[in-house]
Amino acid sequence: MGRKLYVGNLPYETGEQELYEIFGQVGSVESVNVMRDQATGRARGFAFVEMGTDEGARQAIETLHEHQLGGRALTVNEARPRPERSGGGGYGGGGGGNRREPRW
Repeated sequence: MGRKLYVGNLPYETGEQELYEIFGQVGSVESVNVMRDQATGRARGFAFVEMGTDEGARQAIETLHEHQLGGRALTVNEARPRPERSGGGGYGGGGGGNRREPRW
């Protein structure tokens, strides 16, 4: 089991410090990263918490999954690796046809 946890269904006003305190009651916390919208800076409702040990991560999942925070039941589980991206353009594909060099 990995030590990095996904924490979802967070109230938008939840900050890193609050998550440090909540998860710190279960085990040692190495880092907390609340995901935010790049344009507005507003929290997106989920975060990643890295626990100090595998046992701490397991205990956090058992203890804090469905824990009530701000009237919402948290989702806590092991973070999955980020899927590989194809690197294409924004419209579902890469490349620009058969051209090999620009036509001047």
